[in-house]
Amino acid sequence: MLVYKLTDEQGMTHGDTQWGEGVSHEASGVGGLYGPGWIHCNDDPLIALLMNPIYTEFRSPRLWKALAEGPTLDNSGLKRGVRKLTTLREITLPEITLEQRVTFGILCAKEVYTESEWNTWADEWLDNTNRSSEAAKTAAYAAAEAVKEAASEIYTPAAITARAAETAAYAAVHAAADTDTEDYFYEAAAFAVDAAYYAHIVTGVEFYARLIDIIEQAMQRSSNR
Repeated sequence: MLVYKLTDEQGMTHGDTQWGEGVSHEASGVGGLYGPGWIHCNDDPLIALLMNPIYTEFRSPRLWKALAEGPTLDNSGLKRGVRKLTTLREITLPEITLEQRVTFGILCAKEVYTESEWNTWADEWLDNTNRSSEAAKTAAYAAAEAVKEAASEIYTPAAITARAAETAAYAAVHAAADTDTEDYFYEAAAFAVDAAYYAHIVTGVEFYARLIDIIEQAMQRSSNR
C-alpha cells in the first residue's frame, strides 16, 4: 500500500535511520505500535504534517511517498506501523496555516466535548466572531478546571474530553499572540494536535471516519498566518 513518511531535513528519522529515494528498511513487526518493532508512517500527508508536533517533532520536515509491505498496525488513522517501508520519492509539503491547525484542534475537541459555554466560545472562534486571547484563555481555564473536577484519575472519559477542549483553547491562545515567531506557531500547532489525540482516545476506531472530514473542514480556512 502507498503511504507517507516524514523525515527531518537530512532525510533521517529517530535512531539515525537514513531515508531517500528507493531506500528500504525493515522491522521485526513485534510488539506495540509505538515500540521499535514497527516503522511508522501515515495514510494521509495532511495527517502526517498535522500530527508532526507530537509524533515525529521535526521542525523542518521532508515528506516522502512510500510503499508499505507486510503486516501493519493502525492507530485509528493517526499513525500506522509497517513491517517494511520503502521511500519512493520526495513530494512537496502541503501548506498548512496556523488558522487551519487551530481549526483542526477545535473541531476535534468539539467531537467529544459537550460543555455549552466552551462550545459557544469554539463556535465564535470558528466563525471569527471572537478570536481574542482573553476569550480563549477563559475557555482554556474553564476546561482545565473541568479536568480537575472530572475525577482523581486523569484518564477517565470526562477528564480526557475536557483535556481535548483545554488544549484546543490553548492553541487559540497562542494563535492570538502578537508574534510571528516559529516557537509560538509550533506550540499552537502542538496544542491543536493534543486536542486531536485526546479526542481519539475517547472515540477510538470511530475517530478516523470523522478525522478526514474534520481535516477537509480545517483546510477550507484560507488564512496566510
